[in-house]
Amino acid sequence: MAAAAAGARESGEPGQPGQPGRRALYFCGSVRGGREDRALYGRIVSRLRRFGAVLTEHVAAAELGARVVVAEVTQPSLGVGYELGRAVALNKRILCLFRPQSGRVLSAMIRGAADGSRFQVLDYEEGEVEAMLDRYFEGDLP
Repeated sequence: MAAAAAGARESGEPGQPGQPGRRALYFCGSVRGGREDRALYGRIVSRLRRFGAVLTEHVAAAELGARVVVAEVTQPSLGVGYELGRAVALNKRILCLFRPQSGRVLSAMIRGAADGSRFQVLDYEEGEVEAMLDRYFEGDLP
């Protein structure tokens, strides 16, 4: 499975957004309900910048160039669910991050959509989020 997951990723070199070979990423997290996770969202975006340009455009825009959508899905959010649905419809690669120790249960719609390749759901602990993102983008996940 690691080989399939690694092959599914696109390479990206550091540089400016829009440069050839520069991976475009989109991050989404709960805006209204996730205020207690604001610092964590900042850490995730900071780490994502190592792997590409983090875009701010809305994933529903047909011209969105993001190849990968990263969503922190611990905090339930209809908006994030909508963005994930649009990302699936636009054939984007999707990584959902969920913290089981939060006491919440991830929606079966999200958990069940995972195919281990284009759509992945990874459980993590807050202290390991940077390492988890490193492994995902470096193609070293099981």
